[in-house]
Amino acid sequence: MFQVFTGSWALFVGMFMLMVGNGLQGTLLGLRGEVEGFSTLELSIVMSAYFLGFLFSSRFTPELIRRVGHVRVFAALGSMVSAVLIAYPVLVDPWAWAVGRVIIGFCFCGVYITAESWLNDASSNENRGKSLSLYMIVQMAGIVFAQWIVTTGDVSGYVLFIIPSILVSLAFAPVLLSVKPMPAFETTKPMKLRDLVKASPLACVGMFMLGGVFSAQFGMSAVYGSRVGLTVGEISFFISAIYVAALVLQYPIGWLSDRMDRRVLIVWVSLLGAAGSMIAFLVPGYFFVILISGAIVGGTSNPLYALLIAYLNDYLEKEDMAAASGGLLFINGIGAILGPLTVGLMMDVIGDNGFWLFTGVLMAAVGVYGMYRATQRSRDDVLEGDSVRYAPVSAASTPVAAELAQEVYIEEEAAMEDDTTPA
Repeated sequence: MFQVFTGSWALFVGMFMLMVGNGLQGTLLGLRGEVEGFSTLELSIVMSAYFLGFLFSSRFTPELIRRVGHVRVFAALGSMVSAVLIAYPVLVDPWAWAVGRVIIGFCFCGVYITAESWLNDASSNENRGKSLSLYMIVQMAGIVFAQWIVTTGDVSGYVLFIIPSILVSLAFAPVLLSVKPMPAFETTKPMKLRDLVKASPLACVGMFMLGGVFSAQFGMSAVYGSRVGLTVGEISFFISAIYVAALVLQYPIGWLSDRMDRRVLIVWVSLLGAAGSMIAFLVPGYFFVILISGAIVGGTSNPLYALLIAYLNDYLEKEDMAAASGGLLFINGIGAILGPLTVGLMMDVIGDNGFWLFTGVLMAAVGVYGMYRATQRSRDDVLEGDSVRYAPVSAASTPVAAELAQEVYIEEEAAMEDDTTPA
């Protein structure tokens, strides 16, 4: 892992600073919106706007890269991110923030696609899996570190908005000065939704539900924390618990995934996440309970994302896996756009704990639907009677990272087959 880092240190350092900037702006807007008196509906629209921009960018950025190249796209999108971050405290209006969030979502997705394609190009067959794992660790570490920075300043001022703008601007210097652009860029078109649903209805339904859970965690956690009276420090600790648990549990759940019926594991992980949500819903008002619930939901929903991709791949030929992953990410993006809007409505109708009821219902729905699908389809339908290897993928990934994960799997499988082939 250390060798992987030293080989592409500029990319990982730059990505860490980008994730700090992104993690900061998400939490800051929720907290500042509360200070400015924005309604729950207004804040939910602001939060949903990010995922709308992210979804559009996943479709259009690859074409931009093909037309003008990695360096120009990377620099242009980064400049726009830095400008919007500074504009937030100047244009304190929910509709201006919503437009800014669409731009931020579009630009961050484009930056991730560019960085991930560079990462893929800089990796060899021998270290591609380690590169992907380190990339995930850097992503999560950046978001967690951002929560600590939030506690060091005044959310009603300007400084905390300037910091992510500076970090984003600095992030591009090491990358642009030390990483050579790839001569060509190719990405797989997502599989048609009809073919995806036919291959695995559970994966499609689960990804849509998880989109809502992720967007609630990323966009509405700070809003919820403010509404229930948590301090800025407690809110930061709460959000950090979500992402730390997501990173810690990714690999144990992946290990189990390669050794048992994935559908059974999907059901149990989903129901555990639902139970974690209901703990805070039924026992409100205690910070320790909120912390435990956040860790359980974060630690189950994020690995479930990669688990559903692996489960879908059990029913596909290897050459279809990358396209299917891109299609699942599109479904996840649709759910992410609707998530903050729905959780905001629930918080208005039934109270602040509607946040936990929302995530609990969605996680339970995945588990219940998994049990239903067990009555409709036998595990004997898995191609060649074999399950594919679990490839860890972050919920913040783009289609490029999803394709990279599939490349890791295919290369590892090919290496294992070579090792077992008689001489």
